[in-house]
Amino acid sequence: MSDLVLEPTVTAQWHSLVSEAEARCAKRLDETLESYLVFLLMRFTGRPTLATTVMAREYLEGLTTPGRQGHDRLRDVGDQCLLYSGLFPRRAERRLVRVSYYVDLGRAAYNHLAEHRVPGSAALYSRLAHSFVALMEVLQAMSNLTGAPTLDLLQAIELWHDTGSSQSLRHWRSPADAPAGNGNHRKKH
Repeated sequence: MSDLVLEPTVTAQWHSLVSEAEARCAKRLDETLESYLVFLLMRFTGRPTLATTVMAREYLEGLTTPGRQGHDRLRDVGDQCLLYSGLFPRRAERRLVRVSYYVDLGRAAYNHLAEHRVPGSAALYSRLAHSFVALMEVLQAMSNLTGAPTLDLLQAIELWHDTGSSQSLRHWRSPADAPAGNGNHRKKH
């Protein structure tokens, strides 16, 4: 991890961390996706209810709720799945699902918004769905800035197999840097 550099604003600080993570994982997000990620991180900072959300239920409720409230629910599902898969992938292990469960659910939420809900923002949500894995990899790299790997070896293999994540493949190919897994087997949902 490089030395901590304090930026003049919270937005600048998040932007700096995202940029450093992009460099670390050799991913370059365009300005729109980078900005979305920065504001997503700002929006969810200090939201303890994130940990108690049941994503599948929220997704179904978002699909059946009309109007702006349904849109907001689906957007939150996509955003929270992105955060879980990127910053907190070990949460999947505790919930007995693969990290790709969050990837698939998040992509589905963004795709639904692109196709059915938000005509003015359809292109953005389509790009978020299409770039979900790259965004997740940047978040994982951000989490790894401390030096501690985000994924165990089994999670890296599963994530590479399920999503094609190049960072998971790299993690899998260099397991000397990875912590030993606990041997628990997760089932795919």
